[in-house]
Amino acid sequence: MKTVIKAENLQKIYKMGDNLVKAVDGVSLNVFEGEYLVIMGPSGSGKSTLMHLMGCLDKPTAGEIYIGDVAVSKLNDAQLARVRSKMIGFVFQQFNLLPRLTALENVELPMIYAKVPRETRKKRAKELLTLVGLQDRMHHRPTQLSGGQMQRVAIARALANEPQIILADEPTGNLDSKSGEEVLKIFSELHDRGLTIIVVTHDPEIAELGERVIHMRDGRIVSQEVRASVGNV
Repeated sequence: MKTVIKAENLQKIYKMGDNLVKAVDGVSLNVFEGEYLVIMGPSGSGKSTLMHLMGCLDKPTAGEIYIGDVAVSKLNDAQLARVRSKMIGFVFQQFNLLPRLTALENVELPMIYAKVPRETRKKRAKELLTLVGLQDRMHHRPTQLSGGQMQRVAIARALANEPQIILADEPTGNLDSKSGEEVLKIFSELHDRGLTIIVVTHDPEIAELGERVIHMRDGRIVSQEVRASVGNV
């Protein structure tokens, strides 16, 4: 099975006063095309830092990340931005929607940066909002939407440039249980369509959806459960 992200002996060290903190400490990991991977661990375990490294949002102190066959350390900032734009869609706990823009405009935004023609991006944004069940909320601003609706807009935005990989950091953390279930159902549907889904969470119920569950503690992978055939890890 094709590897879409490969981490080799990753380290991320932060200096806090006189102390050095190893947020990620020697992690090696393959993520496979079409996989539904869940990364679990308590607060401070390094799971969100690992996600940021895999998503090229941060650079490791040591080790290497490969996106496909490309070594991330060899890329400049502009090249990194292109990789993120084309390959990876992000969904965060805080939604990160722009409050002055409508749902439709928020979903269009990544396509504007990617220089997608106006009519094309509007059509795709409408299709994506329909996909996540918000066809009747396209012209509402975030303050006019519930938390679950805002997260669905964020998922639509993450899909705007047709990424191969979705990275989601505690995507149901700010949602009630019903809204959380709706969001997780969308992730399962996207996985069924062939997308690679990586979810960072501390919630065991979310972990039940994963084909593979990795457990982290103190910056290291301490165990993993494989629930479906996902290649050689």
